[in-house]
Amino acid sequence: MKRRLLLAFAAVFALSGTAYAQQIIRLSTTTSTENSGLLAYLLPAFEAQTNTRVHVISVGTGKALELSKNGDVDVTLVHARSAEDKFVAEGWGVDRRDVMYNDFIVVGPVGDPAGIKGGKDVLAAFRKLAGGPAKFIARGDNSGTDIMEKTYWKQLGTQPAGAQYVSAGLGMGEVLTMASEMGGYTLTDRATYGAYHAKTDLALMVEGDARMFNPYGIIATNPAKHPGINYKGARQLIEWITSPEGQARIAQFRPAGQQLFFPSAKTDLSALEPGK
Repeated sequence: MKRRLLLAFAAVFALSGTAYAQQIIRLSTTTSTENSGLLAYLLPAFEAQTNTRVHVISVGTGKALELSKNGDVDVTLVHARSAEDKFVAEGWGVDRRDVMYNDFIVVGPVGDPAGIKGGKDVLAAFRKLAGGPAKFIARGDNSGTDIMEKTYWKQLGTQPAGAQYVSAGLGMGEVLTMASEMGGYTLTDRATYGAYHAKTDLALMVEGDARMFNPYGIIATNPAKHPGINYKGARQLIEWITSPEGQARIAQFRPAGQQLFFPSAKTDLSALEPGK
């Protein structure tokens, strides 16, 4: 009996040790970091060094921030600076850090019925898309890409009407697939387009406008709002991804030889915007 009790206690301690060694960090993030393959490239190194397991929930930025606001995740990695600043100002998130940046691009059918290919002015391209017959496939999911797209239409005071404008309510990869199947245009981050390029017949139409700059930030869920979150784990991930090692790994992520994200921790982002 005594031996069985000792073995039972040993099993409990072993399980406890395993649970401790594999502490869970819940991360909400945008579809671009997941679809591009970046997280699959980055996280194994972090997990091995810290004896953690990162559970990733890939959604649009709006939903990612909402998950953090509700205390459903410990940390969030997103790309909508105005929404991030509001989130922190309202006390839902803490310890925000710049992580990296890339840019948005406009893609569309190779035949380019809207006649926008080669342009560098995103508003001029969107004006043509609003007035032409081609379909525009929108994210429609309150993601960072969706928020950026809506700012362009707002600045123009117009947007495609009726069946010409398709609000998908889906992630970037699915929207690229839809645009390809429907012969339409869409706004996308360059990283997801790079990952899906071979799966679609979409061509790059517009790039290089400073208004298409796309910075990413990481934010811990505020433990004062949700005492049960893994704030220690959130801080571990924040510190690692903004460390020299984490930043170097971001720069080294080059599927098919193309760099898709550019590290920006402790960097003045205003100096990095295209055209400056």
